[in-house]
Amino acid sequence: MKQNLAFPKYNFKLKSEGNKTLVFDELRKKWVILTAEENVRQHVWKYLHHEFNYPKSLMICEKKIAVNSLNKRFDLLIYNNKGLPEIVVECKAPSISLNDAVLQQALRYNFELKAKYIILTNGLELKCCEINHLKGELYFLNSIPNHQIN
Repeated sequence: MKQNLAFPKYNFKLKSEGNKTLVFDELRKKWVILTAEENVRQHVWKYLHHEFNYPKSLMICEKKIAVNSLNKRFDLLIYNNKGLPEIVVECKAPSISLNDAVLQQALRYNFELKAKYIILTNGLELKCCEINHLKGELYFLNSIPNHQIN
């Protein structure tokens, strides 16, 4: 697709509409405009599915969430097998650095969701943290946890 990212190569359904390129999002089951951020979002969900065994059936993309009575949209949320939020994924375009503001954005979403993990990616870099909600602590991990089937 548009830019080489730090993910394996995956197959995508693409089409042109006017001067725009669209990609078929298998999670949302619709065609969406292929922006730089969308390119990252499409790669990261496939990466988590193919490399870490997270089922597509537990993933939801671009869903509204109320944060401080404002409507926001998270990029990707992965539920655990009990139907509880497990991982919040915040995607940025490759031109955006993964700084504290990006982490704070994901943490604001997660304040409502209470997921155990947060993943930040711009397609070139990926950071994963685990959150201990009881202690109010965040730990950066060296790798993404694999999906647990229990």
